[in-house]
Amino acid sequence: MGTLRPPAIMILGTGSNVGKSLVVAGLCRLFADRGLKVRPFKPQNMSNNAAATAAGEIGRAQALQARAARIPAHVDMNPVLLKPESETGSQIILQGKVAGHLASGDFARRGDFLPKVLESFERLSADADLVLVEGAGSPAETNLRARDIANLGFARAAGVPAVLIGDIDRGGVIASLVGTHAVLDAADRAMIAAFAVNRFRGEVSLFAEGVETIRKATGWPCLGVVPWFADAVRLPAEDGLDLRALAPKPGARLKIAVPILPGIANFDDLDPLKLEPAIDLVLVPRGQALPGDADLVILPGSKTTLRDLAALRAQGWDIDILAHRRRGGHILGLCGGYQMLGRVVSDPLGLEGPPGEAPGLGLLDVATVLEGQKTVREVDFVQAFSAASGRAYEIHLGRTEGADLGRAPFRVGDRAEGAASADGRVQGTYLHGVFASDTVRAAYLAAVTGAGLRSSLSYEDDVEATLDRLAAHLAAHLDIDALLALARARAKVG
Repeated sequence: MGTLRPPAIMILGTGSNVGKSLVVAGLCRLFADRGLKVRPFKPQNMSNNAAATAAGEIGRAQALQARAARIPAHVDMNPVLLKPESETGSQIILQGKVAGHLASGDFARRGDFLPKVLESFERLSADADLVLVEGAGSPAETNLRARDIANLGFARAAGVPAVLIGDIDRGGVIASLVGTHAVLDAADRAMIAAFAVNRFRGEVSLFAEGVETIRKATGWPCLGVVPWFADAVRLPAEDGLDLRALAPKPGARLKIAVPILPGIANFDDLDPLKLEPAIDLVLVPRGQALPGDADLVILPGSKTTLRDLAALRAQGWDIDILAHRRRGGHILGLCGGYQMLGRVVSDPLGLEGPPGEAPGLGLLDVATVLEGQKTVREVDFVQAFSAASGRAYEIHLGRTEGADLGRAPFRVGDRAEGAASADGRVQGTYLHGVFASDTVRAAYLAAVTGAGLRSSLSYEDDVEATLDRLAAHLAAHLDIDALLALARARAKVG
């Protein structure tokens, strides 16, 4: 008698940022709407854009995929999350909890996480009709293969067939797909059951000869050529590769400047602002000054507050921010950005890098000490001055105290949250996701402009509608029945 295993398929990519996360999100919504119990899974992720769940933190992309599948996010969906703290190391989040530090050269250690990865996968699969697994980076990185848990190392350990995605928009898609086939050993190559091409611009039929070239060279069937999905920008960004300059909005009523610091984290806070028609959101890269005509400067979250504070000063952005304050501008600090606005930030235990202390910008009368216990939770909150409310999350180290906490801009239950200057123009909070609430966003922006800021954006509804359009887009251009058949073939084991 054979055993039955839940159907599963792995979506691999020929490189980073080829669209794996969005393909999985779209498939989650598509199959969920067909009545299947779908579960997203990513063995290992590397990102500072995290999401809070009831039991810990996971990558933001897996939280979006869970939403697409119409289920709550769970730590088993991303058992290993590496959060970069420097060029040479990352914090390890194992099944939602902090589990130490991983040096970038310590590749051998990554294989030690495989038992936990398989444990999470089996637990997640137990109540699923289909598990959609997302790879990380590229399976063609053969120098990392011996201890791989993110791509074909996982696929072989769990017996999950894979589909390889190539991104035609970046060029060289034939070489990237055929080259991946060429460098894999026979056992790894056998795990890839098909390929697809993503982000095609123009008439799809013009690439028919390219598809045939790939098919002949690899022996893999093609599941489809997916045209460019322009509305992808309306979904929460996964990682720093998505932090590109935005097109200016002529006639916008409000300009918001955001300095892009090396350790920027949880920058999905910016997504609702990016979509507001009346807002010109300027993402300022290193080497450029903050625009002097900005109405609001937002200091975003940071995984490495002291390091980013030093980088901010090295860029001269501290001078720009202080000048902005003198001109009567508004400033909002989120999480690490909030800590930077205070008098001092101390990391005596070296939790985010070498132990140390540095003066903050001094725009809020608060001081922060980073402590060992990490706060990870979802919360309901109320905006103090408007009584508007919403759902947010916290992911932070640190205890912040000082006189300006007496003017907290938010309340979480009976607890005051955040701090504000006497004139209210400088505010800070540990809450992420506050602008996802339409009423909270409208009230805050009205306070900045001094007048009502009309908007037709219903952010949460917009995300839902975009996921629906993404699912329909994939259904129109991928052979969904063939993909599901590959997943179901995995279920029968002799």
